[in-house]
Amino acid sequence: MLKNMLIAEIGSVHDGSFGNACQLIKLAARSGADAVKFQTHLAESESLRNAPSPAYFSKESRIEYFRRIAFSKEQWKELSQLANEYNIEFLSSPFSLEAVDLLEEIGMAIYKIPSGEVTNIPMLKKIAELGKPIILSSGMSNWEELDQAVEVCSASVDLNIMQCSSIYPCPPEKVGLNVLQELKQRYGTSVGYSDHTMGVAAPIAAAALGASIIEKHFTFSRFMYGSDAQHSMEPQEFSQLSESLKSVWKMLDSPVDKNDIADYADMKQIFQKSIVAAHALPKGTVLKESDVTFKKPGDGISAARFDEIIGKKTLIDMKKNHKISIQELI
Repeated sequence: MLKNMLIAEIGSVHDGSFGNACQLIKLAARSGADAVKFQTHLAESESLRNAPSPAYFSKESRIEYFRRIAFSKEQWKELSQLANEYNIEFLSSPFSLEAVDLLEEIGMAIYKIPSGEVTNIPMLKKIAELGKPIILSSGMSNWEELDQAVEVCSASVDLNIMQCSSIYPCPPEKVGLNVLQELKQRYGTSVGYSDHTMGVAAPIAAAALGASIIEKHFTFSRFMYGSDAQHSMEPQEFSQLSESLKSVWKMLDSPVDKNDIADYADMKQIFQKSIVAAHALPKGTVLKESDVTFKKPGDGISAARFDEIIGKKTLIDMKKNHKISIQELI
């Protein structure tokens, strides 16, 4: 089962530069990523020539962009090998049946299904039949579409479903942390969170709510060209996110027994209160509330046992501030 994984979503932020792609892998590894994820776009296999482009493609069409940024099979292999050298998982989301074939040739071990492909049932079937772990993003899907996709992908040895809101950038009120629990209850799978917000709050909150996979867009700089750069996280921020997530996951994986006070037994004695004489008490005094008070340290009769000693008789003379013991009462 995939667990406690932080994915640096490089996507296509390399802008077709193989050198940039290599450097992004190295930088993501140094910034604490457990995996890097690219996007494998084969222009002619996934898009019609007249398919509309998002607004940020003002100087080239989407299909021209896909052609320009494409890597060869040999380059994909080199990127995968480089990630392996840096001890992080190499992922790339396919956007066509042909892309799945290419990724199989380079030895893809885990498949990440992007939001826009959830209704591409033929591709989901092809991937599910490979018997490899699947990370399924739910970004653009309603429950009916997701139900169908999950049914197809359930043939996978390990299915993980990601809450995602396909809004760039995503405002806090659209994050949908509530969906994490709904996904768990509805499908009984492990869940994750693919983040499009601009900070660290959402992924950390998601991890605390049970997301065992976090995906965050990663870039050299938000000033780079492309669809994702301006909504991505730069290395220093990503390092801080990595450290925070590792702490959160360690907390969740380390249940605490509230009855085990060994780690702070000494502090308990220093800070808690004992019952002491509020003023001088002659032998034979029948204790009233006004005869006692409560002071540190807590190595005498605990203040919590106050009711037990009221009405007891002192067996010795006691000075003010005398720490009363149970043996001195009858």
